[in-house]
Amino acid sequence: MATLLDPHARGRVILVGAGPGDPGLLTVRAVEAMKIADIVVHDGLIDPRVLELAPATAQRISVAKRRARHTLPQEAINALIVAHVKTGAIVIRLKGGDPFIFGRGGEEVEAVRAAGLPVEVIPGVSAALGCAAEAMLPLTHRDHSSAVSFVAGQCKPALSGAEGGLSDQDWSGLAGQGRTLVIYMGVATASDIADKLMADGVAPDMPVAVLERGTQAGSRAMKTLLADLGPMVTREGVGSPAVIVVGEVVELSDAVDKLARWARIAEETAA
Repeated sequence: MATLLDPHARGRVILVGAGPGDPGLLTVRAVEAMKIADIVVHDGLIDPRVLELAPATAQRISVAKRRARHTLPQEAINALIVAHVKTGAIVIRLKGGDPFIFGRGGEEVEAVRAAGLPVEVIPGVSAALGCAAEAMLPLTHRDHSSAVSFVAGQCKPALSGAEGGLSDQDWSGLAGQGRTLVIYMGVATASDIADKLMADGVAPDMPVAVLERGTQAGSRAMKTLLADLGPMVTREGVGSPAVIVVGEVVELSDAVDKLARWARIAEETAA
């Protein structure tokens, strides 16, 4: 039976997860989809090497979003996708990370389905998973964390009353002993995030990692304590994209690094 990757099946959209940045983390199916694209509607942080996988004849349309400044509102992006599909084009909607983890992929699928058009989703390595793997930071661990939660640090209405700040959503119970909390889009609200978690009872000395530009050139993995999260983000000039990891598992990234160094020293000594 033919699938949506059949190049003879015209007029459809394929949502493709581009992963956290490194093109080597694309799935085989994502690469196959890129090769049959007529139109590539892509996020702003997609590595140019990923865009080069599309045919030279494919039209590339950036719908880059930045905090408080969108090139196109989501409704316009939905309409753009639908309009191109209706011409019979194969539209690849290329999204950073995974389309269904804070990528608004669900809204785009709904819009395409509402128009009566075919749609497929190809998952990608999420930013949290890719960045944590690069930093050798396990989000769950038998001895330290049996649960992991993903939340967004940028929502509407603001916790502090300022437009664009931290949402008033309930995070109680998501962070603490035996649990890991991963926060997307939290750089600009890092101080509010720390205050919110401590007000919910998370210890001020809970380990925290900030993983900036994970799997990309210039990536950084920085560690501190929850009470110092906001000051560290300012001190280090952390920018987006970045994810924040809160939990005891943060300490394990150093443990892995130390074990690797000790192994190398042992090998050199034996030689």
